[in-house]
Amino acid sequence: MPDVEIRVRVNGVRRRATVPPRLTLADYLRERCGLTGTHLGCEHGVCGACTVLVDGQAVRACLMFAVQADGAEVTTIEGIASRDGELSPVQAAFRDHHGLQCGFCTPGFVLSVTAFLRDNPDPTDEQIRDGLSGNLCRCTGYQGILSAVRAAARTTTDQESR
Repeated sequence: MPDVEIRVRVNGVRRRATVPPRLTLADYLRERCGLTGTHLGCEHGVCGACTVLVDGQAVRACLMFAVQADGAEVTTIEGIASRDGELSPVQAAFRDHHGLQCGFCTPGFVLSVTAFLRDNPDPTDEQIRDGLSGNLCRCTGYQGILSAVRAAARTTTDQESR
């Protein structure tokens, strides 16, 4: 099958590439764009480490082909902080509430939580657990992550009410 030309906006930067039809979005981001914050864990869509935002929706980049992102806006962990380097509310909450340990799963969690809180700005603990059920962490025991999500929700709600 011949390679396919794609145009995609990654972290606000327009990109054009010719890719094999079966190249995953995760491999495109890591190998072609040099954005190695998109981690590959299970490569079956189970662990959530490869989560990115495609047109604002959290998706598993290991399960999506790069050609499927043609014309889309893709945001990786490298594009979550502000241009001046200030951490997003979710990133700051993960730092401040010990929502990470080894850090391997953190980019996927941060992007999942970012999309989750946009759609659920004042979640219950049950909603948070359900919203994060597609991300696995082997280090933290999840209590710091849950605390971080609660704090990020408060911060986001406080910023919106100003």
